[in-house]
Amino acid sequence: MEKLIIEATSDTPFISFCSTGEMKISGKSIPVDASTFWEPIQSWFKDYLREPAAKTIFQFQLECLNVSSSKEVLHLLYQLNNLKEKGLISEVEWFYHACDEDMKEVGRDYEHIVRVPFKFKKLEGELV
Repeated sequence: MEKLIIEATSDTPFISFCSTGEMKISGKSIPVDASTFWEPIQSWFKDYLREPAAKTIFQFQLECLNVSSSKEVLHLLYQLNNLKEKGLISEVEWFYHACDEDMKEVGRDYEHIVRVPFKFKKLEGELV
């Protein structure tokens, strides 16, 4: 399975998904048409779930996201529940800037909705 790389734009995040179980999403996710942007990501991850790695780690370092993107992220996270039920390891690393408590709370909200462990990691410095 080929690695999925999508470069960031001013409205969309950087995506790096690897069949070794390393998934990274960073930047802004405020596309006008979220379903069109997220469709290939959801499709790749659906294929990955057919033969997942023993451990899947999602790293999120989001600056902001709109409601439509939030639903897409939640859909990805829900699928991690399925991995856990199969006895595989899945976890989320949620990075947030020290000055951005709102984004930390978004992660906390997701943590309460899904059944996979979250690790919260504070980034020092200013948002760029």
